[in-house]
Order: sequence, then structure tokens, then C-alpha cells
Amino acid sequence: MDKKLLIKKALEAKEKAYAPYSKFRVGAAILTRTGKIYTGCNIENASYTPTICAERTAIAKAVSEGERDIVAIAVTGDSKWTYPCGVCRQVIREFGKDAIVIIVNTEDEYKEYKLSELLPHSFGPEDLNN
Repeated sequence: MDKKLLIKKALEAKEKAYAPYSKFRVGAAILTRTGKIYTGCNIENASYTPTICAERTAIAKAVSEGERDIVAIAVTGDSKWTYPCGVCRQVIREFGKDAIVIIVNTEDEYKEYKLSELLPHSFGPEDLNN
């Protein structure tokens, strides 16, 4: 996995954020099992509820292209350490139970976690009684 490229893509995605209300930009980049990278930024809305996080934007782009297996995700925001919100952690879990989550401050300053560290005792598709 090319962490530096994933981090660079997340930082670039943050620059495209549409955040006129909060003024808090977030960028994300995911790496799928096939080796493709998908990026996303937060997209706010005046009525707030339809706002979508950067992580879910990137995941939606990947899933809409047929990708279903996230290997890693890099996330960066306008604060020093921006972590995925709870909803985003759950969406990452849906497609990347064992994903690596890279929290980015700068290209050279980042922290790395297993998703299970950020979302312990998670709930996933295998927990449903089908």
C-alpha cells in the first residue's frame, strides 16, 4: 500500500470541500482491494441534514463503481487530528471490517489505526439473522 499517495489524495480532496457554513473542510481517500483510490470531500447543505461527510462521499463513489472491499482510508480535516464520525466509522465497517484508518495532519505527520480500534465491538452484516 502506498500510504504517501493515499495521504496526498486525501489532502487534495480536502481542498475541494464545500463547507460554506461550518468552514471546516474534510478530505478522504480510500484504497480498495483492487488497488483503486477513490476520494471524497464533505459537502454541506443549508438545511444541514443532507450534509455528507468526506468519508461517505468517497465510499459512495467506490461502491457506485462496483467496489465493495476497503483496505485503507486516509482522513484529513481543518483541525490537527480529524477522525471519522460515528456514522462514517459504521459505513467504513460495512465495506472494510479490517481496514486501516490513517488520520492525517500533514503529508509527513499522521496516525494509523485498525478500524477495530476506532470502532470496537462493531456490528456488521454477519450479525444479521438472515
